[in-house]
Amino acid sequence: MRFIKLVCHVRHVACYHTSRDWTDANRDSEYSSPMMLRCAAYLILLSCLSAFTPETLPAQASPGNSTKEGLALLHKMQETLGGAKRLAAVHDYDETIRAVAWDAAGGSLGEVRKRSRWIQNPRMIRLDQIGPRGTYVLYLDGRSGSGWEILPDLKGSDPYKTTGVPVPLTGGELKFATNYLSGFELNLWLADLRGYTVSSPRANVLRIEHDGSATDFTLDPVTRLPLKSAGVSLADPNRPVPSEMRYEGWKEVSGIHFPTHRVNYLSGLKRGEVITGEIKVNSGLRPEDLSAKPANFAPDLPRR
Repeated sequence: MRFIKLVCHVRHVACYHTSRDWTDANRDSEYSSPMMLRCAAYLILLSCLSAFTPETLPAQASPGNSTKEGLALLHKMQETLGGAKRLAAVHDYDETIRAVAWDAAGGSLGEVRKRSRWIQNPRMIRLDQIGPRGTYVLYLDGRSGSGWEILPDLKGSDPYKTTGVPVPLTGGELKFATNYLSGFELNLWLADLRGYTVSSPRANVLRIEHDGSATDFTLDPVTRLPLKSAGVSLADPNRPVPSEMRYEGWKEVSGIHFPTHRVNYLSGLKRGEVITGEIKVNSGLRPEDLSAKPANFAPDLPRR
């Protein structure tokens, strides 16, 4: 099993499994070692990142099964976040975060730092992460559905090195990267323009269904900013997923409110915390900035 494939077993905003699911499924495998479990645990908290949208509003209607209540709630949230036109005008996005994680007993699993860069047109994503046995780089061109990754060195003496070998994205790694690109929060925030199904199963809860997944946003009844988000099983939508992301801090950048302090809870326990260090909107990122393989095959992110 390759490192990035572990991410597919960790909870993503769009209903991936929790690290506990991954642990149970692989308890008897060679990947159930403490080191590999630690690598998987880091990614519990790296799944809640902001996103981008096209420069102009596309002429695409919502599916017929979206509800009036859901669309009304979505439009109120859009207005609070900065307005649909301003959200859609984000062409490129660059965010750097610091994340820490804890195990079920409250023990520290360490810290990682991650830089995420997106370009909407052409559709691209680049992830650069530094962490003990969790240092990696990933690039995806959404137009062609192809890309590459540089995986962590899980055996060398330096826990912050990669293998130094770019490999093509295939199988589960490609699926993860594709879902990551399509499931960013700002795409969800513009769900009606993306053709996603929008509903409101209960007061102040906005449900967005897309690509076989669903996310519930619980909104503040006064400000209409999201308070928390959680994945939803479409097979059993009335049974809550035991993992949720709570939004505990926001910052306005280029007229848009972005979350800057996020905390992940699993079965009521605090398991991860994400603090945003820097956000750049429409800074002029070019496709070649994202597609270029880094020097020395190390993440394009200073260790400190």
